[in-house]
Amino acid sequence: MKKQINEFKKILKSIEHFDIEDKLEILNLFQEEINKISPQKQHPINCIKWIKSEKIIANDYNPNKVAPPEMKLLYLSIKEDGYTQPIVCYYDKELDKYIIVDGFHRNRVGKEYSDINKSINDYLPIVLINKDINSRMASTIRHNRARGTHQVQGMSEIVAELHLKGMSDKKICEQLGMEKDEVLRLKQFMGLGNLFKNREFSKSWI
Repeated sequence: MKKQINEFKKILKSIEHFDIEDKLEILNLFQEEINKISPQKQHPINCIKWIKSEKIIANDYNPNKVAPPEMKLLYLSIKEDGYTQPIVCYYDKELDKYIIVDGFHRNRVGKEYSDINKSINDYLPIVLINKDINSRMASTIRHNRARGTHQVQGMSEIVAELHLKGMSDKKICEQLGMEKDEVLRLKQFMGLGNLFKNREFSKSWI
């Protein structure tokens, strides 16, 4: 074991003087290879990678918004403590971009505050999830709700879109961690009659 560790240290030492771009590319590859043999590989946090900020883009459905005071606090947190949480992304091969599932404001801080951007060399820490759009939307809501940060308007729009994509009320409740009455209230908030066509829940579910 000691021999292998020393060999690994030598490899790391050999790239010490590479430029930032090459060094991070190699370290990202190391992370991927280490993750493949890790007993924890089912957890995205097990493989954090640093990606050029320009390749990370927002999704078009996130209802989470941060008021200016909270945004300043997030900046202060990252300034004082560094990035302690990665940005959760989905890699879109066609666009060759990383689409944010959670962490849009951590992304903003890294791009909009020059001191933070300089400290991270214009790279942002990410983890990847590989899910379809419906599952990614649900994942975004779960992240927001777990922090207690979500807006009714945005939540209603997502519930409506998931419904129109064919997801049942029961499945929406399961995926978003909601009660059935909450889903119905969010549909009502949208004021769209066609969202109530299947509003009766199965008695077996109750």
